[in-house]
Amino acid sequence: MNDSAIDYAAVFQALPGMVALLGPDLVFADVNEEFVRQSGREREQLIGHHLFDVFPDNPNDSAATGMRNLKASLHRVLDTGERDAMALQRYDVEDPERPGQWQERYWSPCNAPVCGPDGEVVLLVHRVEEVTELIRARGRRGGGGRAGSRGRVLEAELYTRARELQDLNDRLRQAHAREREVALALQEAMLPAHRQVGHHRAAVRYRPAVGALNVCGDWYDLVDLVGGNRIGVSVGDVVGHGLAAAGVMGQLRSALTATSRVADGPAQALDVLGRYAHVVDGAESATAVTTFVDFDRRTITYSSAGHPPPALVRPDGRVEFLDRATDPPLDARPDPEPRPEAETAFADGDTLVLYTDGLIERRREDIDTGLARLADALTRHRASDPDTLADAVLLELLPPGGATDDTALIVVRL
Repeated sequence: MNDSAIDYAAVFQALPGMVALLGPDLVFADVNEEFVRQSGREREQLIGHHLFDVFPDNPNDSAATGMRNLKASLHRVLDTGERDAMALQRYDVEDPERPGQWQERYWSPCNAPVCGPDGEVVLLVHRVEEVTELIRARGRRGGGGRAGSRGRVLEAELYTRARELQDLNDRLRQAHAREREVALALQEAMLPAHRQVGHHRAAVRYRPAVGALNVCGDWYDLVDLVGGNRIGVSVGDVVGHGLAAAGVMGQLRSALTATSRVADGPAQALDVLGRYAHVVDGAESATAVTTFVDFDRRTITYSSAGHPPPALVRPDGRVEFLDRATDPPLDARPDPEPRPEAETAFADGDTLVLYTDGLIERRREDIDTGLARLADALTRHRASDPDTLADAVLLELLPPGGATDDTALIVVRL
């Protein structure tokens, strides 16, 4: 092969099987030659048109579910950024030469994402293998005799099993959705109420992940400390999903709240929390960062257990990431050495920002890129009150359709 660039447009057109590119709005952006041939449509009937305007469900079949199933699959890919292979589908197609006449067709679809530089889905690859002739061949084998009858039975059984699998997947997704609702309600009950943080000129935000499975591992806390004019501000992240993660989150948050009230500093609080995490099932690799803000001494003392660093925003726009006291996650320190702790001074008008990794991390992107994006947003909105600042940061940093990981955010004006 010579050194000339590969013509990927030509490769796309030559791909075996039917392949289409869809935008996030499910409008055809391109199709290969095989898609045009097997769909019985001209390119101009496809490009620029919505998928389900071109291929609606058969209105004469009250049991038709092809469009619903395909739409659900495509939206799962958009929401999760992950490939989705579908069960065998019966999806009848209207004869382009005889309007109102529908052809019985069977398809094996697979949908995959194409992500942009920011990790967001910008295109969907919709690949389809038509298996209509394969299924019909079973019925034709041996003419109309016993072999032909057996083939028709196998055809019916194959399609029935595919429908059963699709229905089972639907029921599982509905069950996960119900679990998600319960987990969110449980988490809302365990996180501190807004009235508990209102007098601290603070704003707290929690955004659950998009989808049924990725939810309820993140938490935040703001607590008055014993002795002097001090508060403790913390965020944490539990690995896992659903009700189990919500339960572990509640245990760790409550333990850190109690420990912070009596600990000498944030490092000691995380030391105790780490020992507790060793005996809590599901707390493996949990992370947390806690800060003790002393308004009399004008200092912030902090310690981190494997968590992204808090940000301190100065009125002139400078952003300092508090990263001089970072240690492994809560249960990942076998030795009895105390965790590191650092201190920095603050002035009136500074803003302390704690968050979880859902705010800054993106697929196939270095974490420093996410931190830079956060610093830029904080600098531009630094003059806003905490509630406005929190909303602006979430709006700019989270994907329009929602993130695939939980996000907790707390903003305190000092």
